[in-house]
Amino acid sequence: MNDQHRATYTHGHHESVLRSHRRRTAEDSAGYLLAHLTPGLSVLDVGCGPGTITADLAARVAPGQVTAVDQAADVLDVARAEAEQRNLSNVSFGTADVHRLDFADDTFDVVHAHQVLQHLSDPVAALREMRRVCRPGGIVAVRDADYAGFIWYPELPALDLWRDLYRRVARANRGEPDAGRRLLSWARRAGFDDITPTGSLWCYATPETRDWWGGMWADRILHSTVARDLVSLGLAAREQLEEISAAWREWAAAPDGWIAIPHGEIICRASAFSRGTGPESVARRRRRQTGRRPRQSATPPRRCSSRRWLPARGGRRSRRPRRP
Repeated sequence: MNDQHRATYTHGHHESVLRSHRRRTAEDSAGYLLAHLTPGLSVLDVGCGPGTITADLAARVAPGQVTAVDQAADVLDVARAEAEQRNLSNVSFGTADVHRLDFADDTFDVVHAHQVLQHLSDPVAALREMRRVCRPGGIVAVRDADYAGFIWYPELPALDLWRDLYRRVARANRGEPDAGRRLLSWARRAGFDDITPTGSLWCYATPETRDWWGGMWADRILHSTVARDLVSLGLAAREQLEEISAAWREWAAAPDGWIAIPHGEIICRASAFSRGTGPESVARRRRRQTGRRPRQSATPPRRCSSRRWLPARGGRRSRRPRRP
């Protein structure tokens, strides 16, 4: 990855993190995309993690092929095991950098990324690359959380501190924790002009889901890469992290405990023009490469009347004298 795109994956792959990621399904994490999936489609799953969403997508588009990529080679072993356990033969895995995908233009019908853009220093460049490998008429589908929008009850001061510290360490690692609200803007800047923006929530309020979410973060704030970076960057003391961990367990045990986690979502149609293959886009790309405007030809185009053509060397073409 180029230094200009380099960012640190804030969560890391501690067991407490994978415990969260392995719980995800296409139904609860990609519901906005499911109506667009049909058998036979080819799918690229960017940042697949432990592969539970990947496996769900593969089951839906079979016999279509799913290619799943992640920057972390070790987590791909978990994803492969998930696919093997489900007896899926239409999915393959590999390492990749989303800013430099090793696929030809127009390769996939669907390019999907869940909770990926928030961890990138240049999400717009990543969206452009996802658009490049998507076939014209295909879909780029993205979903990301928005940490500033998290709300919970009971209101525990240590959980307010948790959110503040997480947002600070994510930005110190060159990510954007409030990515959900920015997806539409990023997609427009990436050149998409056919975008359907939506939003959805994860809500945990039952004893079982509270125990899972609260217990997961109680461990994560002490043992994951988040904890390591908070301490090493001088953003928090170990004692503060222990207070946050205890607060998550207190929240999980509260019979009226409730939390809502908002997400932004976008479905982007990849058109030929928005992908940069139209004549205007080609001209702009050449101008960026050469630093000059394209020279106008001295001869008029085939479909252009010579009377309306301005020669390249200046001056207006004189009108032919009228016949007497």
